[in-house]
Amino acid sequence: MSRLVAVSNRIPLGDNPSGGLVVALDDALRSSGGLWVGFSGETADVPAEELTFHEGADFRRASFDLTPEDHDSYYLGFSNSVLWPVCHSRADLMRIQPEYRDGYCRVNERIARLLLPHLRPDDRIWVQDYHLFPLAQELRKLGVTAPIGHFLHIPFPGPSDCATLPDPDELFVWLSHYDLIGFQAQRDLDNFIASARSLSDFEPLSDNQFRIAGQRVQAGVFPIGIDARAFIAEAEAAREEDRMRSLTHAQVMIGVDRLDYSKGIPQRFRAFQALLDSDPSLTERVMLLQIAPPTRESVDAYQQIREETEHLAGRINGQFATVNWTPIRFIHRPIPRNELAGLYRQARIGLVTPLADGMNLVAKEYVAAQDRDDPGVLILSRFAGAAEQMTDALIVNPHDPSDVALAMRQALDMPLHERQARHEALLRCVTERDVGWWSATYLKALRPLRH
Repeated sequence: MSRLVAVSNRIPLGDNPSGGLVVALDDALRSSGGLWVGFSGETADVPAEELTFHEGADFRRASFDLTPEDHDSYYLGFSNSVLWPVCHSRADLMRIQPEYRDGYCRVNERIARLLLPHLRPDDRIWVQDYHLFPLAQELRKLGVTAPIGHFLHIPFPGPSDCATLPDPDELFVWLSHYDLIGFQAQRDLDNFIASARSLSDFEPLSDNQFRIAGQRVQAGVFPIGIDARAFIAEAEAAREEDRMRSLTHAQVMIGVDRLDYSKGIPQRFRAFQALLDSDPSLTERVMLLQIAPPTRESVDAYQQIREETEHLAGRINGQFATVNWTPIRFIHRPIPRNELAGLYRQARIGLVTPLADGMNLVAKEYVAAQDRDDPGVLILSRFAGAAEQMTDALIVNPHDPSDVALAMRQALDMPLHERQARHEALLRCVTERDVGWWSATYLKALRPLRH
């Protein structure tokens, strides 16, 4: 069996590494004697010239440090102030600086150099996400001929968004050196084809093979999943004392999102305000729990979204709250996974309403956590990648407060038999196409295409 080498922006550290990607890659890494390489999370003025290896997992792990300058330009700069907003249809929030692109390329070139001594000719290399678009090109320059795959965890932009990049053709040159490019949803593959056709040297060879910048590339849709069985077990085992309590026994709607402008949290709050405005009888009968851990707080756009969200929550609570009931509970910090599972199970409605998103695994976690005898209702944005799979959710336009408010009302009034039927269909999707199915399907398709 060929060895799997995974490369990602961050590496799972600690004696018992956890997380969705760990679960997805664990079996393939363990069974093949695999290696996972990523950023340690630490900066150093003079980074080590070799990878640092870490014990304590069932597979090999190695990390690299970054200089503060490279962290600013590669991670905060090009990755998250250029690529992230473009991929989430917010080119207006881009901050284009020449040093960002230079740092992004410099870090990818350095990762390739650090990785090279540890590669074998028969390895399969799987690169994760937008931080590492140029990595295959850098490895090819060093003579690596092994199959290299890339999986994008966020949306791929269409032609008009791609065209706002400083050099759109360069993106496709980077991607042309991968053997297989994986996307979350069909819309992302469609955007990739349309953008490549419009902005690069592109020739279709078949439905899923293309020649880009003179290189043969395969692309496909591989919707990522969750460890459904483990999450179901966590929800069933959740402690009663971790549940949310309400003096008025209000029905709970829950949203769990990083505090990011792509997640549509202010729009969600405005929809809830519209619901309360439209029906005063819902006072003390329904509430919204929004858990929004901070992210990238040194980036201006994230400071702005925090201010807007906190202002809205305060204004809505000031307008509608009673002495026994607060309509919005806003928590701006992480909640442990086992507590989240219990809160999902308690909530009558799961709100997953991003303005643009890759897959959004919260939608699948919410479904997995439900009590099958008395399940809640998932309200899902049409702009989440999960909407292509999870058609039995209530699909909404998150830009339209009245549409989301109507879905909230429909979910609150939905009879048990309809909730059960929708949940059974959604749960089947979540369990049959779990995270193990995702990694196995992708790796089965990863094969060399180099001439």
